Amino acid sequence: MDDRGGHGGPRVPRQWRPGPSGEPAALRFDVLGPVRARRGEEPLATGSPQQRALLAALLLREGRTATAAELIDALWGEEPPSQALAAVRTYASRLRKVLDQGVLVSESGGYAVRGLGEGALDLTVAQEWAAQAEKARGAGHLTLARDLLNRTLALWDGEALAGVPGPYAEAQRVRLEEWRLGLLESRLDMDLEQGCHAEAVSELTALTAAYPLRERLRELLMLALYRAGRQAEALAVYADTRRLLAEELGVDPRAGLRELQRRILQADPELAEPSAPAAQPAVAPVRPAQLPANVPDFTGRTSFVRELSEVLAGASGAGGDGARGGDGGGRVMAVSALAGIGGVGKTTLAVHVAHRARPAFPDGQLYVDLQGAGARAADPETVLGSFLRALGTADSAIPDSLEDRAALYRSVLDGRRVLVLLDNARDAAQVRPLLPGTEGCAALVTSRVRMVGLAGAHLVDLDVMSPDEAIALFTRIVGEERVGSEREAALDVVAACGFLPLAIRIAASRLAARRTWTVSVLAAKLADERRRLDELQAGDLAVKATFELGYGQLEPGQARAFRLLGLADGPDISLAAAAAVLDLPPEDTEDVLESLVDTSLLESAAPGRYRFHDLVRLYARACADRDERPPGERTAALSRLLDFYLATAAGVYAIERPGDRTVDHLEVTSYDGLAFTERTEALDWLFVEAQGLLACAQQQTADGGLRRAVDLLWAAKDLAESGANAKQYETAAVALRNAARAAGDARAESRARTALSNVHLAAGRYSEADDEARRAIELAEAAHDATPMSWASTDRGIIALSQGRYDEAEQLFTTARDCYRADGNRPGEANALCNLSRLYERMNRTDSAIDLAQQGVGIFQQLGLSLRLANGRYALGVALIRAGRLSEGLVQLSDALTMFGSNRQRLWEGTTHFRIAQLHLAAGRPAQAAQHAEQALAIGFIGGDLIRGGVLNALGKSLDALGQSDRARACWHEALLLLEQTGAPEAVEVRRLLAPLETP
Repeated sequence: MDDRGGHGGPRVPRQWRPGPSGEPAALRFDVLGPVRARRGEEPLATGSPQQRALLAALLLREGRTATAAELIDALWGEEPPSQALAAVRTYASRLRKVLDQGVLVSESGGYAVRGLGEGALDLTVAQEWAAQAEKARGAGHLTLARDLLNRTLALWDGEALAGVPGPYAEAQRVRLEEWRLGLLESRLDMDLEQGCHAEAVSELTALTAAYPLRERLRELLMLALYRAGRQAEALAVYADTRRLLAEELGVDPRAGLRELQRRILQADPELAEPSAPAAQPAVAPVRPAQLPANVPDFTGRTSFVRELSEVLAGASGAGGDGARGGDGGGRVMAVSALAGIGGVGKTTLAVHVAHRARPAFPDGQLYVDLQGAGARAADPETVLGSFLRALGTADSAIPDSLEDRAALYRSVLDGRRVLVLLDNARDAAQVRPLLPGTEGCAALVTSRVRMVGLAGAHLVDLDVMSPDEAIALFTRIVGEERVGSEREAALDVVAACGFLPLAIRIAASRLAARRTWTVSVLAAKLADERRRLDELQAGDLAVKATFELGYGQLEPGQARAFRLLGLADGPDISLAAAAAVLDLPPEDTEDVLESLVDTSLLESAAPGRYRFHDLVRLYARACADRDERPPGERTAALSRLLDFYLATAAGVYAIERPGDRTVDHLEVTSYDGLAFTERTEALDWLFVEAQGLLACAQQQTADGGLRRAVDLLWAAKDLAESGANAKQYETAAVALRNAARAAGDARAESRARTALSNVHLAAGRYSEADDEARRAIELAEAAHDATPMSWASTDRGIIALSQGRYDEAEQLFTTARDCYRADGNRPGEANALCNLSRLYERMNRTDSAIDLAQQGVGIFQQLGLSLRLANGRYALGVALIRAGRLSEGLVQLSDALTMFGSNRQRLWEGTTHFRIAQLHLAAGRPAQAAQHAEQALAIGFIGGDLIRGGVLNALGKSLDALGQSDRARACWHEALLLLEQTGAPEAVEVRRLLAPLETP
């Protein structure tokens, strides 16, 4: 059994839990904080500080007897009172009355605490968990070790032995605090080993401020900064540390710190990589088991199964001397690439072989459909992100670039035995970044093209089945009884299928589902060449032949569903959306879709979700072009889908923003959408459907659906503001803007430009945002469409505010407010008031700023809004900070932070962390300010480079106040570059801050 999981895994100690009914509650004691005693959850009186000191001294001896003299020395040291012995006896007597009988015992003129249950003392629990963490780390189970250390550290409740007098307690406090810091350093070290650099920087910044002379914390901070791409700051930390040690202790940094500085200066490539695999789960390592189900009727391919199995055995070490000869010996990272025409059974064979090889790869199996045969092949970086998550890596630890993801992926797989199945690859370039890099792992690749460019790959050309294999497969699906009496007809069937496994499976499945048909009936149908291609050819036409066979045997309702569903873009489609496409009740839709799944023409991606293989989708669209009558039904199907998405998204918008009249100005839909009553359920739908929804909008560039598609972007604006789907949202907005311009539709173009302006603004692209918003206003006036006026004026006002054009900003915000008021849009009016508040805060008109923000918050509260209330509290918090009312401002910003989090607005979360950092700076709390600034940098924020410059400025101020001037200078240099590029007036302040540091 694997020693990392199941019953063989590291044991997690159990804390006290209430016993069965009728049993007395167990005693529990705490020393990692105030000294406390509890019976169950009931606190017990532990008496005076000296009495608690006696209890602590006995607890820390872990059952060993303490003599009276030792206890007196522990409580009073060298100057005990004259009645010290009597006092000790009194304290012991009082404690004995409080505790259970037999717990505090007298023995040999002293006392001891005995008979405690498992987990009764928090220190004992901490020691056991810490030991288990060390064992787990030694075995390479980093996430389990981190979890144990986090739980251990969480046992501390402030200072150990808090408020307990006496020299013994003081010595133990120092010991326990040193132990706690050591545990914390170990956990942070593992954070860096797992690639969690951004989170670690924030915590380490705060810790180095609290413990400035602790070199190990400084070393970890340098490494975290370097791996986060902040080399200048990492070197600045060293400079600050060297200066501080010289001034305070008159010593140089220790050798390890000096060596790290040298390696950073030399850009040592080993520093850029975590030294251990990325995240594993808390109780057992993540062992993905992603292989698709093995088909129960797999038939034939014996020689290929043996050949591929031998290669995999060589990779895993199960094959003795290796699998591919050469220089003999040892394990290799094996790559086998299967090539062949569509429908030849590449995936089925690869999955079958992979399942057979599972025991040789105990650390997991990864699978991905690379969609190489379609127009939108999977991006390697996206696949790597999915693989890293499947292997236990946190989202925050996954880097952005393809190269960095590939490097981390190889590091995660180092030392593990994992099989990777890369299905439906486009070419070798798509595959290379997805290959493991070390021995013990293996990759199976399937593709329509031979992977001759994949160095060292074991190439397998998969041809059609032999006649015997084809008959065997057909018989296993249809049944021996029906085939045995019509063997010649069965041979005719498989021959008509071209011996392609997929075609045989489809034909056999249809026959098996129709008990009244004979094999001869099926053979006669296939003999009609009008029902299939005249001949089989290489490439897509061969694939089309196999699909033509299955499609031709569908019932009319199935065929219609097959054709129409293939028209919709997007990676998959939900049952409700499919019902809209087909204009059928959900129950009937599910029946027809499941029947298509049975014929292998459709895949069930998950319960209630369906998808086409890329080639099947193309074939379905060709069938729709050829067969759908009347032709207008194709347009009608996509129109119903668009209506469904727009109606449902408008409902989500209305739940999220009660009272917002934007939904009243959207295009009317003819097909109903889903109705939600819970905000969380509504948001779940929006984010799950995001890719399909935006693909539908982008697809509707014709006149009939153009306006509704643009309005769909408006209704789904949360997808852009959250940052999660901003890129796809922007792509759709650009396509619709261009289509509207080409069609001469001023109304649609104005709204598309407004949506695009919002995306540019969130990304900090102010010039592009201003151009789009300005043009949107012109078009809206020409189209007599007032709704975009308020949105576009708001965006332009925010840009003017950011660039210090306050008079223009005031005019634009006032215009937006008036537009909202004229429309009766109370949430919009409140938003405009909050924007005016932010303007007046910048202009030092603090009383007006606070008043306007309070008006906005009042409206949001009255309407029961959540997300917009967060924006209002944010504006109010900023205004209160400007007025010097810092404690009130912190309350408002903290509430806003919580609300943004619950509404999945990550970028606004980061922006609020920035404002809280500014608040702590103003309050003289630089350590807290630095921590929030680091969190902002880790999460991201609204406003792009402009706000990043502000965050770095705040971080620099915090670090400078903490005595870390070199690192502060590095932050200010980067901030100045960003602020100058964006033309921000804050650049003047940063130059002023840098000036004294730049003076020789």
